[in-house]
Amino acid sequence: MTSPTTTPPETDIWADVSRPLPAWVPEAKLGIFIHWGAYSVPAWAEPSGALGAVPEEEWFAHNAYAEWYGNTIRIPGSPAAEHHRETYGDAPYDDFLDAWKVSRFDPAAWAQLFADAGAAYVIPTTKHHDGIALWDAPGTGTRNTVHRGPRQDLVGALADAVRAEGMHFGVYYSGGLDWSVSSFGPHTTGAEVSGLRPNDAAYNAYALLHVRDLMQRYSPDVLWNDINWPDSGKRTGAWSLHELFTDFYAANPDGVVNDRWGETHADYRTSEYEHGTDIETGTNWEQCRGLGFSFGYNQLEDTDVVLSGHQLARLLGDVVSRGGRLLLNVGPTAEGEIPAIQQESLRSLGRWMAAVGTTVRSASRWDSPAAPAGDDPWVRWLSTPDHLVALVDQIGTTPLALPADRAALDRAEVLYGTGSVTRSDAGLEVRIDELADGPAVVIIPW
Repeated sequence: MTSPTTTPPETDIWADVSRPLPAWVPEAKLGIFIHWGAYSVPAWAEPSGALGAVPEEEWFAHNAYAEWYGNTIRIPGSPAAEHHRETYGDAPYDDFLDAWKVSRFDPAAWAQLFADAGAAYVIPTTKHHDGIALWDAPGTGTRNTVHRGPRQDLVGALADAVRAEGMHFGVYYSGGLDWSVSSFGPHTTGAEVSGLRPNDAAYNAYALLHVRDLMQRYSPDVLWNDINWPDSGKRTGAWSLHELFTDFYAANPDGVVNDRWGETHADYRTSEYEHGTDIETGTNWEQCRGLGFSFGYNQLEDTDVVLSGHQLARLLGDVVSRGGRLLLNVGPTAEGEIPAIQQESLRSLGRWMAAVGTTVRSASRWDSPAAPAGDDPWVRWLSTPDHLVALVDQIGTTPLALPADRAALDRAEVLYGTGSVTRSDAGLEVRIDELADGPAVVIIPW
């Protein structure tokens, strides 16, 4: 993961691949991202902060992303380089592929956990920037998880398990960066990430073959590309990105692609932690982030960094209230376990979603100067076909100013949380006596 690329208005060559958003997407308010790779063996990054909150001049040498370990250890003087030297000496990165064993991997248990958390779709990494494929990708020889390390098709195992739980399946692919096919030095600035990437026709063909193979084997509902795409493929005709999109939609009319293909085409926009949040306007956007500061498993992250279930429910409520969807990442250990701290947060979120998930999935943003959102007290507003919904995350009495002609105030009730609703001169007063796994949910019929 790194800085998303925002797609500008489509040019003429991309107009004919545009079409309405499939019906399942607006209701898919929560997705699960999975970052799992050879980087899960060292599982180390400095927990320096969230992307977008750490100054760029500090970010790369102090990168909080464990999945960027292969880049960060090449930056002289970085804490990751020092950790690698002290722990592994001069061992090359690919040693981690051979050391990566998945003896505790239970894809069915993973999928059950995600479904219980209220997720509608799941997107695992299939090839990250290190170039290691999690399936027998064409052109990778033995540098994939089928021939080395896990010796399994991890993508296929997850696709089957996710669909068995009734969720949509997507694939993450790093089309913009592949450190295994380029001879560039380590990336130390955002400009280097944008400029020092493979752009030639050979890499375009290599990446296209990978994505086509993913399409043919696993029929994904989401193509989630990262960083950018080789410039040589941003055109029409054979071996082009335009041809890839056309074929993807023909095979799966309900499929969608994200906006990280460079200045080409997208079905929706993405932000990442606190970076790229200028796209979080209107509707049809997705925020992605990890439970902590890293996507890949980082052994240094603890409860001071990893979001609790209550914090996740509040985050999801905030994102949905502003018209977005949340793609929440888990980072499994090298052995194939989702860390207990992450499981606890997801199970807590699942208890909240079990009570309010139907309401959240049917909701859209509701903007009204008469009922503004606020952080003191924390209040967010949603709209469903039949109700206004107030999310309230504060013990005690909270006034909710509402125009009397817009809602049936006398029939308002607390759907989730222990408390009551009374009529006031300004609208409503909500008294919350106890909160558990997330904000209280107040239902106000239209």
